[in-house]
Amino acid sequence: MAEPDQQFHQVQHVEISPANEGQRIDNFLMGRLKTAPRSLVYRLLRTGQVRVNKGRIKPGFKLTAGDQVRIPPVTLANANTVHLPASAVQQVESAIVFQDEHWIVINKPDGLAVHAGTGVKFGVIDLVQQLFDDKSISLVHRLDRETSGCLVLAKNRLVAVHFQQALRDGKVSKRYRAILAGEVTDGFTERAPLVKNQPQAGDRMVVVDHKLGKPALSRFEPVQPGKQCSLVNVEIETGRTHQIRVHAAHRQHPVLGDPRYGDKHLNKSLSGSGEKRMYLHAAEIAFPKFSNNNEGSECRFEAEMPRNWQQTLANANR
Repeated sequence: MAEPDQQFHQVQHVEISPANEGQRIDNFLMGRLKTAPRSLVYRLLRTGQVRVNKGRIKPGFKLTAGDQVRIPPVTLANANTVHLPASAVQQVESAIVFQDEHWIVINKPDGLAVHAGTGVKFGVIDLVQQLFDDKSISLVHRLDRETSGCLVLAKNRLVAVHFQQALRDGKVSKRYRAILAGEVTDGFTERAPLVKNQPQAGDRMVVVDHKLGKPALSRFEPVQPGKQCSLVNVEIETGRTHQIRVHAAHRQHPVLGDPRYGDKHLNKSLSGSGEKRMYLHAAEIAFPKFSNNNEGSECRFEAEMPRNWQQTLANANR
């Protein structure tokens, strides 16, 4: 069987092992083609060049042990030319809040993508893999580039599978902090179903759609109400793309600084005062421990809220 990262000059047929049971096909391919751009992986899937059991599949297809995966010839030109700035590696290292033999948890800075993509040459995963000199480290969930806070990475495949199963079983809880536009004095729950819409200005939008949307649930509780903007806690029971941002905007309280769904006038006044970020922060995450001897116990991690938030609230509510 071909080793990950080599140039595939011929079609490869790979049998899925039990260790990869339940893994998404896109993540499996990115694990094998570690230096390939994500755009290439998704193009191979979209055009049907990658097949499972001779059939076309979508990126979210879950693999089963024994599946036969066809990988076409792939040339990874200039595979090792991406430069990872030492300052970026140090930034991620200083953001680590916990690590052991299973997990790495960082307080991700806002503005730093979790992985490379269109117009983004590297992400947290690349920086962490270089920091630890370990390509087996993987992301187990995502945060938007503009969102800061708790981001969990697994140190091996078995740990990653454990986390993904906990997600499917609803055993992963997440709490966010956000600054919303407007005065929020009462808590509210938003259940509007969400769907990815056609791209607008080059970006795919997520919209509320009661016919085609997938179920989503977000609970908002005020922490520090203000006339112009309010600090809130947010808990989510689903993890749809841009869920909190779209739900908040749907209730006429968009996330402050949100470049896609936010209040453009308020954002402009904020940037004029020297502040430029989106005020959404993954404050806490909890999930079952990876241990056969500690059933029922959990890991719980917190990421300190950015220090300038209180000053932003004060300035906005003068």
